[in-house]
Amino acid sequence: MMEHEFNTMDDFDLEGKTVLLRVDVNSPVDPLTGDLLDDTRMQLHSITIKELHQRGAKVVVLAHQSRPGKSDFTTLKEHAISLSNIVGCEVQYVDSIFTKQAQDIISNMVNGEVVLLENLRFFSEEMPKLTVEEQKNSILVQSLAPLADYYVNDAFATAHRSQTSLIGFAEVLPSMAGRVMQQELSSLYGILDNAQQPRVYVLGGIKADDSIEVMANALKTDRADCILTTGLVANIFLVASGVDLKEYNYNFIVERGYESYIDVAKELLKDYSDKIILPVDLGILENESRVDYAVDEVPNLPIYDIGLKTIELYKEKIYSAKTLFANGPAGVFEMKEFSKGTQDLVNALSLSEGFSIIGGGHLAAAASNMNLDGEITHISSGGGASINLISGKELPAVKALVDSAKRYK
Repeated sequence: MMEHEFNTMDDFDLEGKTVLLRVDVNSPVDPLTGDLLDDTRMQLHSITIKELHQRGAKVVVLAHQSRPGKSDFTTLKEHAISLSNIVGCEVQYVDSIFTKQAQDIISNMVNGEVVLLENLRFFSEEMPKLTVEEQKNSILVQSLAPLADYYVNDAFATAHRSQTSLIGFAEVLPSMAGRVMQQELSSLYGILDNAQQPRVYVLGGIKADDSIEVMANALKTDRADCILTTGLVANIFLVASGVDLKEYNYNFIVERGYESYIDVAKELLKDYSDKIILPVDLGILENESRVDYAVDEVPNLPIYDIGLKTIELYKEKIYSAKTLFANGPAGVFEMKEFSKGTQDLVNALSLSEGFSIIGGGHLAAAASNMNLDGEITHISSGGGASINLISGKELPAVKALVDSAKRYK
């Protein structure tokens, strides 16, 4: 069996079978009305739901919305309404997860019926870091698995997380990838397994920990020939290299909780300074407009973009690459004057003759807004999952599917 081999929906006859389907329909919610503000993820997973419905499976959809303590941590009632409209059949909302009512509904389902159980994160077993054995023996898995014939994981966007609904069911049921998961893994593994040099990573955005972890893993496993830093990632590395970005920008790094990453960046620069490329200039918000400064001349004002000279330098690196991976915008691209770094780099990715991958999130949105998403080889639906996979890290949910395929050939 190949290293990445897993079962798909093509490997089983699902007619009349009860299928537990894990999706990721986590969506922005209007805090005042509770209305869903975007249905992109539901559109994405509707392909898998619709196919299972048409093939006569009894479809039990498992999903989450946000996390405890967040303003958008809410029920999945609105999600069921939205999914019903998108899929073209009723998706019945069940306001519990494994109560007797929920179990009775599942037991009495007819072929082609679709139900959506309540937000999985309402249950305390879903999010803690449990061992695989603990996940397998959890109340969630032990309550629902006996009612099902198969488990389908379509939630690629959460595949980098080891959570009970993502791992536990694959331990006790014949399991397979849904269409979103299958397409993501086939595309990403296909590119990675045939990655040609130079391999250039463009890493930025406000979630610096994700990008720095990817960078470290990619460099240590010799998967990257060049790292172009942008956004907050670049600022952290500039500080680590000894550049004084002044109090305002240093405090921003601290406020975001990334001060400890300065030491991480120092270690990476010590070992891989020839591969990590830093900006030579930066776009600064000064008197409500953009002014570019060399990195060693930055005033005590907000950094909102990489500079014009840096953009040209990075474009040359992108054009020469054979394999490209990009994650995170270069700056505050929502502001027109500071969108140039993000837009120019996305445009360069689209024009490059190499294989190009964008790891979802804001950069994917920027590509879509520029009508360039069709020019990128692959835009992932899962930022965290894709960047972990690209950097060589094992995805727990994918490992669970691969292990299941070995048990159920």
